Amino acid sequence: MMKSGQTATNFKLEGTDGKTYSLKDFDKRFLLVVFMCNHCPYVKAKIKALKDLQSKFKDSLQIVGINSNDPDYPEEGFDNMKMFAKERELNFPYLFDETQDVAKSYGATCTPDPFLFDSERRLIFHGRINDAMSPESPVTRNVMEENISTLLSGKKLEKDFDPSIGCSIKWKE
Repeated sequence: MMKSGQTATNFKLEGTDGKTYSLKDFDKRFLLVVFMCNHCPYVKAKIKALKDLQSKFKDSLQIVGINSNDPDYPEEGFDNMKMFAKERELNFPYLFDETQDVAKSYGATCTPDPFLFDSERRLIFHGRINDAMSPESPVTRNVMEENISTLLSGKKLEKDFDPSIGCSIKWKE
């Protein structure tokens, strides 16, 4: 698993918008890389929160969704990603990690699995978007929003890891 202070691994991945992205394409102060997928109820429950984060912090944050699931798994694959992005009106790039190399290099294990990086692309927080522990649970604390606000105010985070919960990444055989 990637540890706090480690530099983000570069990637070159195709997005559902037809563009190819790498780390250098993102120049905001913060980069939130979220390993996600199409079928997971935890991801579906967090999409609004992710879109809200992107809108609220659009001047200082760029969110990037990466799908590393086996494309042969039900509801996964690039065509389904395109439908997912369109149906949910994603306001951030959704990229396909077909080889699963990016997920492995970050140490991602579940969906959603968020990694927050600073302007030097060093990991500053790995963990949950909010405190809802199941897709049906009410949100009482927006963890990622609080963390970004704390960082924008010049303060340090109390902790750099707060494990996310979700479905396991579906690895190829």
